[in-house]
Amino acid sequence: MGWNDFYRRRDALDSVLEQDELVVPDLFDGPDELLLALHHRWSLRLASRVELATLDADADPVDAVGAAWRETAAADPALRRVLDTHADRPALRGVIMAEQRMLATAAGLADPADGPDEQAAVGAAFLALVRNGPRQASGRNPVERLLRRLVPSA
Repeated sequence: MGWNDFYRRRDALDSVLEQDELVVPDLFDGPDELLLALHHRWSLRLASRVELATLDADADPVDAVGAAWRETAAADPALRRVLDTHADRPALRGVIMAEQRMLATAAGLADPADGPDEQAAVGAAFLALVRNGPRQASGRNPVERLLRRLVPSA
């Protein structure tokens, strides 16, 4: 792909997000290719914020990665909305699982030696907590409450 094609595709993606509906431009072979291109845009933005967030050695990696996801979503709500609306499409399954694995590993909640399905499951649970925001009851965060239920002595 040359620079002209790159700029045409970029402008087409911008136009889709401005319209706030999934109208497939001629540059894409269908809605799946368009959604994959939009997710690629999201992934690049998210990965860069996560990497920057995890560079701070003093920061809690769970908090830093969660904040990076929320900041990325807040920076481009139209992109996040389109991806959320079409998240159940089979074409996005693999890239969503890759995102979940990346989040779990970057937050220190999963180890690269864990299986990919386990990493994705941990990442999905983490993302659910990140999306729902901090719901604290009696000064405890949701993860702490869960751990206290699982480990009675905690």
